[in-house]
Amino acid sequence: MHTTELTNANFNQVIDANDLVFVDFWASWCGPCTSFAPIFEAAAEKHDDIVFGKIDTEAEQALAQAFNIRSIPTLMIFKQQVVVFSQPGAVPAGALEQLIGNARALDMDQVRAKLDSKKRADP
Repeated sequence: MHTTELTNANFNQVIDANDLVFVDFWASWCGPCTSFAPIFEAAAEKHDDIVFGKIDTEAEQALAQAFNIRSIPTLMIFKQQVVVFSQPGAVPAGALEQLIGNARALDMDQVRAKLDSKKRADP
């Protein structure tokens, strides 16, 4: 599977329809973004059960603002419509594979329980 271009028009549909989505926030003028692109693309080819989406922050400024993107590239992982990881900076191939394994193994019942308890604790 190749990467999917995510836009304001299709973002919610892609996130809602897929269990696991890796999102690369990038821009064409960004050197680290162009270095990370082949790594991200290779992971997309290897893991066809995961959606690998790319958001061009220049073309999709509203999405970049909605997710408070301050530095690119930024990798964000959604599992069952919940952001479970967000980190700026290019990720080496080995680290990306580790993130994929960690995301697959993540127990979303525990994640949701932690989010619920945090919501109750925050005034």
